[in-house]
Amino acid sequence: MYSTLAPERHRALGSGPRTRPFYDLLSRLPDDLPGRPARIVDLGCGTGELTSVLAERWPDARITGLDISGTSLAESGSWAGPTPGGGHLAFGAADIAEWEPKCPLDMVFSNAAIQWVPRHQDLFATWTRTLAPGGIFAFQVPDNAAARSHVVLREVCASPRWRERLGPDAVQVPDTPSPAVYLDRLAGLGFTVDTWETTYSHILPAEDPFGSWVRGTGMRPLLAALADEPGAGEAFLADYRARLGAAYPAAPHGTVFTFRRVFVVARRGGAV
Repeated sequence: MYSTLAPERHRALGSGPRTRPFYDLLSRLPDDLPGRPARIVDLGCGTGELTSVLAERWPDARITGLDISGTSLAESGSWAGPTPGGGHLAFGAADIAEWEPKCPLDMVFSNAAIQWVPRHQDLFATWTRTLAPGGIFAFQVPDNAAARSHVVLREVCASPRWRERLGPDAVQVPDTPSPAVYLDRLAGLGFTVDTWETTYSHILPAEDPFGSWVRGTGMRPLLAALADEPGAGEAFLADYRARLGAAYPAAPHGTVFTFRRVFVVARRGGAV
């Protein structure tokens, strides 16, 4: 059964370091999607909580969230179903690296997901193949490969305690193209493109500032490689936390953690 987000939940999500980029991207999207009702696909929808925000922005839309993680999709049920504005929200399993649209679409949306697909820019033509004239392709991706947090992670993996099980090459860091590459590729497909970079300076809490960051998607392969040794995963995370604390020292107002992201809003055959 579909459920809406309370206003206070919107405020909490919109100010969070992981979810604020979603709202920043959403704020740049036009209200006038070509379809009536609009058909929207969210690539890499996760648990569906943020996909439900799309249903509130376009209340009569038919929206489908796709993700490869069964664990995440198991949590999407509370958001699925008819929406108050007459639309419908559904979720399904799909590997976005292999996904192809089967019906006409008015928007293809993705929040911090397509970076995990190598050379994802080569799939833009496929993903947007059925996008209507005036339709929108919008996404945001991290561009933080050179950040100290990744340098520290490689150092931890290469340390004596972990190098035999992991090593520096175990760290999977997406290689995000520049905004210019995205613009060139999409313009060549007939899109009008608005693309930009934002570097966020997040203020993390004083107590365990990196608690949520060290359990992100990029950590899953590392933790999976340590799963056969009881306690190894938690020990690895503790080691990483400690080194992050040294790399990002706390200030009186909290720990400043910078994070760069690339945003793209492209409209097929018209002004953004």
